[in-house]
Amino acid sequence: MKTEPAIERRDKILAGLKIAYAQMLEFKRYKNSEVVVARNGEIMRLKP
Repeated sequence: MKTEPAIERRDKILAGLKIAYAQMLEFKRYKNSEVVVARNGEIMRLKP
């Protein structure tokens, strides 16, 4: 069973990860570089 502080901590971590991801995409657009992701076991290079 999760305690309330653990749930709040998890929510803060997830919010921080969303912000970091958005900043990374913004930086990749600025530098015009690719984003490397793995989908279904395949490595893909995407332009943001």
